[in-house]
Amino acid sequence: MFGFSPILLSFLLVLLPALAYILLIKLFRSRHAKLADHAAKNLPPGSMGWPVFGETLHFLKPHSSDSPGTFLQQHCSRYGKVFKSHLFGSPTIVSCDLELNMFVLQNEEKLFQASYPKPVLGILGKYSLLTVSGDLHRKLRNIGVSFIASSKSSPHFLHWIEKLSISMMDSWSGRNQVSFFKEAKTFTLRLMVKHLLSVNPEEALASRILEDFQTYMRGFVSLPINLPGTAYAKAVKARARLSSSVKEIMEGRRKRRIGELAELGEGEVDFLDAILSKQRLNDDEIVSIVLDIMLGGYETTSTLMALIVYFLHHSPIAFAKLKEEHQAIRENKEDESAPLDWEDYKKMKYSYNVMCEAMRCGNVVKFVHRKALQDVKFKELVIPSGWKVLPIFTASHMDPDLHDNPAQFDPSRWTSDHYKEMSRKVTPFGGGARLCPGAEPAKVVISFFLHHLVLTYRWKTKSDECPLAYPYVEFRRGLLIEIEPAEPGSDLIYREMKLSP
Repeated sequence: MFGFSPILLSFLLVLLPALAYILLIKLFRSRHAKLADHAAKNLPPGSMGWPVFGETLHFLKPHSSDSPGTFLQQHCSRYGKVFKSHLFGSPTIVSCDLELNMFVLQNEEKLFQASYPKPVLGILGKYSLLTVSGDLHRKLRNIGVSFIASSKSSPHFLHWIEKLSISMMDSWSGRNQVSFFKEAKTFTLRLMVKHLLSVNPEEALASRILEDFQTYMRGFVSLPINLPGTAYAKAVKARARLSSSVKEIMEGRRKRRIGELAELGEGEVDFLDAILSKQRLNDDEIVSIVLDIMLGGYETTSTLMALIVYFLHHSPIAFAKLKEEHQAIRENKEDESAPLDWEDYKKMKYSYNVMCEAMRCGNVVKFVHRKALQDVKFKELVIPSGWKVLPIFTASHMDPDLHDNPAQFDPSRWTSDHYKEMSRKVTPFGGGARLCPGAEPAKVVISFFLHHLVLTYRWKTKSDECPLAYPYVEFRRGLLIEIEPAEPGSDLIYREMKLSP
């Protein structure tokens, strides 16, 4: 029986990968020639990086989330605010220019389209609001927006925000430190599961959904290798289990008598009831929109809560003003132990300023993925059809040409005199057809939570703690905070509030 000699085998082990790499280089160059030949004179300067890999690893290198990071700083210094690169497997225009960013966002479905990397699609599913486009996107989004608009101020929703906030404050009693980011994620997911599916936090199903959802989320930041045991493969399986859980709840709802929904009180019809009553979506579409809203409520809301806690520790003046606002709201209620209501929320002006500034400084969403649907001309620049475009929100949020001392956390930037001007410079919720539909309820949730937090506790962070962009926001220590009661005995006050079961 014949075999390879050790020398020949070693030679082949070196030669074959080399030949494969050379072939990939040729394919890489051929692709670029086809995509950019007709527009080469109008492309911005830049570097395409390594063949095949481009500059993706450098672009994704973790950095402080309150800065653009070394990749963007170096490239903007060398090439300007708009440059070409090769990221996530595609030739890409990277925009750190506010005007171009807004142009891209405002021309969604006309000149540009959402275009996320294939591994992300594998986890989200084919009906996700983040990835679908055209009529399907409009249909799914309108259903979500309709429910959110009708429920954001409902007493039932406000009741559960406050109930879970107080429960969390109570669970910290007697503790010296708390891993805040983890606590915030647990809080927001429990609230979303209750609001969307009417699953109470103490139910076993809620714990199962929480565990599966956390596994699902880890897949977004893992290597896209769908092999048994990998985080990506576990995320795909977790999504399948979440889908089964939602469909199981749906089946139970369909067995309800037709008139039962009419007997529910104001605000007690949850999102699943609202969708099923319309019968406009298939089951997979319903699952996707439920998971998408959970994703937004879980990840972005909890991240913003953590950023606020971080920045307030470093801004004692802002903390004092925020606490003063909430003390006044509590003292002006006829019964100081009465629950918060919509009128109280409308008085939380400075709380909203704090949120806006935390979004600007902390950058919950660093960038979004878009693709040119045709050759697009913007001023003297041409973006070739098929090229990816990454509008970088962080760059304009931290741009010294747009903001005085941009690294400073200063909620006074957002007072009524300056709000309109600031809102044109900051895009924390995206823009255009994909403007985040959950922005308003997120503000309500965070405002109510902050009310109880600042009146119940003081806190400080570790000296080496900071928010990091991966590009998703994470904290070096999970935002481990040291806590103590705001006033002697104050941690007991809100346990006695008049909240019905």
